[in-house]
Amino acid sequence: MEEPLDVPELAAGGGFTLRPWGLADLELVREASEDDYIPLITTVPSPYSEAAGIAFVERQWGRATAGSGYPFVIVTADGRPVGNVGLWLKDVGQGRASLGYWIVKSARGQGAAGAALGAVTAWALGDLRIPRLELCVEPWNTASVRTAERVGFQREGLLRSWQQVGNERRDMLLYSLLVREL
Repeated sequence: MEEPLDVPELAAGGGFTLRPWGLADLELVREASEDDYIPLITTVPSPYSEAAGIAFVERQWGRATAGSGYPFVIVTADGRPVGNVGLWLKDVGQGRASLGYWIVKSARGQGAAGAALGAVTAWALGDLRIPRLELCVEPWNTASVRTAERVGFQREGLLRSWQQVGNERRDMLLYSLLVREL
């Protein structure tokens, strides 16, 4: 077993902060569970129940405890949780880590994803010294494509039938950012 990770609180641009998950975030899980897309690409439960929401939060704790990654809640300046960004360390032994993020529908278009992705990226490349960060985005998801590109990620190519999304295999665009590009 890996050493447990300490999920820090990070400041992000635009007044957003990132912090560890807590049981006070069940309303965020509930809202995310009602989204048409978030439950298809994450472990957010759908349909939502309090027990399923608690299990989701406990899975986030388990990821940090097992050393597999850093799950963060994205929080607005007024304290409202609006999404998730995660840094996943499955391949960190090969010098790379992956990122994923989602924002609930009621908070989209306010810069939360870009601020959160930028903060975690700077922390991962700068403080943790991970040489390469990767993320995958479906080609149709122009908002996520713009977010990744604004932070500095570069598109490397199309991964055909790369990921199971719901009941089908889907193509993904692969993006990366290297420590030397920071």
